[in-house]
Amino acid sequence: MFRTKRSGLVRRLWRSRAPVEGDGEADRGTHGSGGCCMGKTTKVAKSNAGSEAELKALTHSILKKIKEKQLEVLLQAVESKGGARSPCLLLPSKVDAKVGQQSYSLPMLLYKVFRWPDLRHSSELKRLSCCESYGKINPELVCCNPHHMSRLCELESPPPPYSRYPMDYLKPPDSPDSGPSSSDTGGTTYSAPVGPSDSLALQESGDRAHWCVVAYWEEKTRVGRLYSVQEPSLDIFYDLPQGNGFCLGQLCSDNKSQLVQMVRAKIGYGIQLTREPDGVWVYNRSCYPIFIKSATLDNPDSRTLLVHKVFPGFSIKAFDYDKAGNLQRPNDHEFTQQPRTGFTVQISFVKGWGQCYTRQFISSCPCWLEVIFNTR
Repeated sequence: MFRTKRSGLVRRLWRSRAPVEGDGEADRGTHGSGGCCMGKTTKVAKSNAGSEAELKALTHSILKKIKEKQLEVLLQAVESKGGARSPCLLLPSKVDAKVGQQSYSLPMLLYKVFRWPDLRHSSELKRLSCCESYGKINPELVCCNPHHMSRLCELESPPPPYSRYPMDYLKPPDSPDSGPSSSDTGGTTYSAPVGPSDSLALQESGDRAHWCVVAYWEEKTRVGRLYSVQEPSLDIFYDLPQGNGFCLGQLCSDNKSQLVQMVRAKIGYGIQLTREPDGVWVYNRSCYPIFIKSATLDNPDSRTLLVHKVFPGFSIKAFDYDKAGNLQRPNDHEFTQQPRTGFTVQISFVKGWGQCYTRQFISSCPCWLEVIFNTR
């Protein structure tokens, strides 16, 4: 039977839909329990044959009304799982679809089918800043590209104790070549050492001020120089041809540890670091969890910091400038010694650390980042 290109695209899209619980292909880590980030996410049982057929018929009917070029855009985003940079998919926002007793807007239906089958409400989502619809309120056309969205992390109260220990402000390194300042004593205060090449990196942009610098570590060893960030958004990835930003795979590392090499291979699309009006957000683009520790994620009156687990496809506001300003108290002598950089956020790929892990300190994690903010 003769089939059009459009019907072929629709079939490929349906085959690329997000698996639900019970398919055997569910996104690793997307539905987890015991995490600080969205540990309450509802697992979706595999749908019965009737509802599956209804969803398939509805999805096919909607996709067949979309222009061929738009189907190609959607297919590119879905098949690459967001790895390939895909343009916005602008469609009418007022179109509703009904599955069983549930009604969904067109964007919500596409997000559920191609990204998150357990999605219940648009309030669980955060639009990425790269999207044309970012910051727009009730536009007639809205971007329906599922990979221009992320799930919002909701910190549980009180959060599980992934890690509790004294709050860590930046301390000056003992020497330009020093490593993590207290990994051997059990402390948790780190400061990426600054060498001559780092100073060049910070000055390369001329008059353009950097808002943060990023250091990449493998266990106790920093790999490469500091990466200065001037653009509002930065991708940090391992080996992604379509990526623009900090490619960790291009750094020279002498670490032969099998664990480090295994974690390197899992970094994949990595993370996206974005400076937005309300703070700095981290979006987990990889297929594995990341772990984050930041002073502004916790109670400002607390003398401890938690390590928060962020699942694939989720975003978390890792740094809040207003909260950081409130934390600059006179008795925070360790912080006031560092007016140049302010605070850091520590991010570990794949492996967590703290009381619930064999790794008590981040310097034991195979691959991790230190994001040092310029709060001036």
